[in-house]
Amino acid sequence: MIPYLGLPVNACRSTLAQADGSLFMPPQASSTAPGVDWLFSFILYIACFFFLLIVVLMVLFTIRYLRRPGRQAEKTATHNLALELTWTLIPVALVIAIFYIGFTTFMDMITPPDDAYEVLVTGQKWNWLFQYPNGYVDSDLHVPVDVPVLLVMTSEDVIHSFYIPAFRVKRDVVPGRYNKTWFHATQPGEYTIFCAEYCGTKHSDMLAQCVVHKPGEFERWLENASNFLDRMSPADAGRELYKRQGCAQCHSTDGSVRIGPTLKNLFARDRPMRDGSTLPADENYLREAILEPQAAVVAGFESVMPTYKGRLKDREITAIIEYIKTLSD
Repeated sequence: MIPYLGLPVNACRSTLAQADGSLFMPPQASSTAPGVDWLFSFILYIACFFFLLIVVLMVLFTIRYLRRPGRQAEKTATHNLALELTWTLIPVALVIAIFYIGFTTFMDMITPPDDAYEVLVTGQKWNWLFQYPNGYVDSDLHVPVDVPVLLVMTSEDVIHSFYIPAFRVKRDVVPGRYNKTWFHATQPGEYTIFCAEYCGTKHSDMLAQCVVHKPGEFERWLENASNFLDRMSPADAGRELYKRQGCAQCHSTDGSVRIGPTLKNLFARDRPMRDGSTLPADENYLREAILEPQAAVVAGFESVMPTYKGRLKDREITAIIEYIKTLSD
């Protein structure tokens, strides 16, 4: 783990290697990154200067005024108004400069342009979901280069933190409310998205990619990606939705038990419920489990699955059910 990020080393290395970064900071890939880095360096160099100044003077004074045999201590300290004003006014001026630069940079980072392209972001254990204005949902964030992007974010369960190091963007994602952040990507490429708030056992696996497309490519990608249901069979489309919607985080397809029951050999079996009843896992049961997961909870599992009502279209639900059918003998 990298101590100051709490993130996987390999994931951080992949991000840092995307472009030429500095010793302390990842590559600059957004319009706000240079300002953030300049302020960071300004504070760092000031701290280093005064640290060295104090240490050097301390060593010199220790040697110069070291008590020696035969030498009597003398009182030499006197009032020096100029010296006192100097060591007071210089730090005050530096603090005011740091506050002004930091405040203006912060205001730029939280005030999106009026024409920003809006994307809805949902955080849930343990993946990110990105919904575009046309309703399409993807597990990775795709944006055009040189276009301001506004992210409207919320969480389905616990507090997450949306973090793209290369953009210098980090914002908490809180259940029950909406937080916003924005960025203006300046370099095409792929940049890793992290969760920077510990959110459970698979916190370090809550990764996604921000793909910054070259001019003209984003529109073609969005149109092609939005029509995947028309290009695939229902079962194949369901498999794709299983991956994109983060179902794999809780439901396995190989029989292993995770937070939720496995999907292997699920269809057409009788399922014991927590209330003691038994329900057949047919199409209607699966549809209700997706849209109203709290209505009937399988015995031995907690009621933690969020509803997908309003997030999945009927065709998408049908495709997921068709995929689940292929997992049964």
